[in-house]
Amino acid sequence: MYRFVIVLTIITVALTGCGSSASDSGKTVPVILTSTTVLADIVRNIAGDRVEVESLLPIGTDPHSYQPTPQDVAKFAKSKLLIINGADYEQFLESLLENAGGERTTLEASAGIHPREEAGSVDPHLWLDPNNVIRYVENIRDGLIQFDPAGEAVYKTNADTYLRQLTELNAWIDEQVQQIPAEKRLLVTNHEALGYFAERYGFTVVGTVIESFSSDASPSAQQMAGLIDQIKASRAPAIFLDAGDNMSLAQQIADETGVRVVTDLHLESLTNGVPAATYLDMMKHNVTQIVKALK
Repeated sequence: MYRFVIVLTIITVALTGCGSSASDSGKTVPVILTSTTVLADIVRNIAGDRVEVESLLPIGTDPHSYQPTPQDVAKFAKSKLLIINGADYEQFLESLLENAGGERTTLEASAGIHPREEAGSVDPHLWLDPNNVIRYVENIRDGLIQFDPAGEAVYKTNADTYLRQLTELNAWIDEQVQQIPAEKRLLVTNHEALGYFAERYGFTVVGTVIESFSSDASPSAQQMAGLIDQIKASRAPAIFLDAGDNMSLAQQIADETGVRVVTDLHLESLTNGVPAATYLDMMKHNVTQIVKALK
């Protein structure tokens, strides 16, 4: 498995030669590539209009089953700064690394965060705890400053503003979760995506339909039967799915247990407009849906 590491020494790149685009003012600005739409939004909040930010994954794409297109290979090849989540999330980039040419700096947004591990696998869904995104912002801010030293003041000011918004988001989530009695803070999900969220805000993950950090896996009949027993024993009232998940297995379990299936969380990708146009919107929407189903 290809593991990504943060590049400690950033290659100095002339802004006019790093893959660029013309802004509305006619000025040429560098293009930075991120692996996901969530990261793209975070980077835009820090970078402002000094760079153009593109996401390799389109909106609504499941990274666990993503297959790169020739256009993606071309976009990847011209990139000079690539910002990734890390924690083994970007396995879908392996084929691009093999097929795309060019040289680029890779910045790992989650560098410095110790990820959860289970059965030898790393949980990459760190962004579902806003407190981890605070570290993302610090890493991205510092990487952008090294990439574009002239923008240091802009990056620091924007990062400070966004860090305050993340702190406010964390307080808001705490407030919302208090509406749920402690004994009802029970989560059943499609795959193992909400572990960091659960740890931060006092939820218990009763079980998952797919016992994997990836949605691109299949449960056995024994695992399905075990989850049905767990749901009945815990009296968890709902199964929470990402909007892109196949709900057939969850519906089978719901038919056996009488629980509700909540199908419109957004965990891996932003949306084109409401309800999850930005990372902050995404988290508020997810929390609202969870609170509504459990309180």
